[in-house]
Amino acid sequence: MSNRPGKSKSASQRVRAASNAGKSKSTAWIWIAIVVVVVVVGVVAVVAGRGSKSSGGGSAASGGTIVPNGKLDYGQVAVNGTNLTPMPDSGADPMVGTVIPSVTGQQFDGKQLTIAADGKPHIIMVVAHWCPHCQAEVPRIQGWLNASGMPADVELVTVATSNDPAKGNFPASDWLRREKWSVPTIVDDKQNQAGAALGVSGFPYFLVTDAQGKVVYRTSGEKTEAEWNALLAAARTGKAPV
Repeated sequence: MSNRPGKSKSASQRVRAASNAGKSKSTAWIWIAIVVVVVVVGVVAVVAGRGSKSSGGGSAASGGTIVPNGKLDYGQVAVNGTNLTPMPDSGADPMVGTVIPSVTGQQFDGKQLTIAADGKPHIIMVVAHWCPHCQAEVPRIQGWLNASGMPADVELVTVATSNDPAKGNFPASDWLRREKWSVPTIVDDKQNQAGAALGVSGFPYFLVTDAQGKVVYRTSGEKTEAEWNALLAAARTGKAPV
């Protein structure tokens, strides 16, 4: 390396050097601006994601949709057909083989949902927000759904009935949203028409139907994983658990 001082630059060389320096500064500012934009977009995405989790409506591991952030404490319900009689305490169920009535109601966001014979086996689960057994069963079933998903050949739907602001854990929408419930749910009306149509006699209540909408099996109370799998098998085969 030489210790000699460099030769003086010409006027054109000095102009060119100044221009290149300006371009370098401009390029640096452009890259800084890009980085800032990327960071801001990332922060907005994280905040939006957190908001969607708290308000409902997001996707669930079971493949369903978390109960949306609706405001309905009671829905509008229409029943077409004859109500099922309540399940007997013991003995044969006289409703086995009977086609269930069609129940059309509203979900918590006001969207319509119909439970009826539609060519696919069903498990209809009926819950009450104030029922301690329902409060235990909902997260248990949601855990099974998160782990394994709902089989494609059986439809699971829910009715939230016996809604009462004088009882604890009201409204049902807030409760089910806290549990990230991913199952389509009808909110019953003040007369509990949906629950009555399905012959509810205890909570949680499970009604299994075959593809023709005929009652296969009815039961109530908390279920073990083995009992839950037995309900799925009953829906598929059209035969009650032994």
